[in-house]
Amino acid sequence: MNKVIQRANFIQEQLDILYPRPPIPLNHNSPYTLLIAVILSAQSTDKKVNELTKELFKAADNPFKMYELGESNIYKYINQIGLANQKARYIYKTSKIIIDKFSGKVPVSFSELELLPGVGHKTASVVMAQSFGVPSFPVDTHIHRLAQRWGLSKGNNVKETENALKDIFPKNRWNKLHLQMIYYGREYCSARGCDGTKCKICSKLYPNRKSPYIHKKA
Repeated sequence: MNKVIQRANFIQEQLDILYPRPPIPLNHNSPYTLLIAVILSAQSTDKKVNELTKELFKAADNPFKMYELGESNIYKYINQIGLANQKARYIYKTSKIIIDKFSGKVPVSFSELELLPGVGHKTASVVMAQSFGVPSFPVDTHIHRLAQRWGLSKGNNVKETENALKDIFPKNRWNKLHLQMIYYGREYCSARGCDGTKCKICSKLYPNRKSPYIHKKA
């Protein structure tokens, strides 16, 4: 068994102990509301998104109501979040496309999702994984950082890291691991809280690492 697989097995064991059933951090009640929450989460915290969507989704929890609400009113619900003007525009336009092209239902394909305003590959991957159960490995800054610290990827960007992780871990573990790594990255191995030498997984994988690990930013 090579060293990368050994590391991967240890990581899976530890994450299963800490997060046996990791919840989806963004509050939602449908594929559509998850999609909107993920669009809002760009450069923002899940906590803030959940605060704002609580009222937004009371007013509009489907594309028909969201489109009827209108871009300016969408903005009023989310104006406390970063890039609020742009995100309000994305949500309004995306809702219109879902109504016109997909009969009001969120499309179940990467290619169609990624054509929606404000929806990149990571957002599409989250929706495909968590709403439709399609094996995906969305990579955010936490996962990108951890993959490097743990010797799983030398990726220069999130796409390269995603491909590396998919090659290492079994396909049936991708959706769960994505969530587990996010929670671990926030709680134990944050950018400032651990430098690649302090948390349990980093220190176990690399006991002789004495200086901080300098990772490539996403």
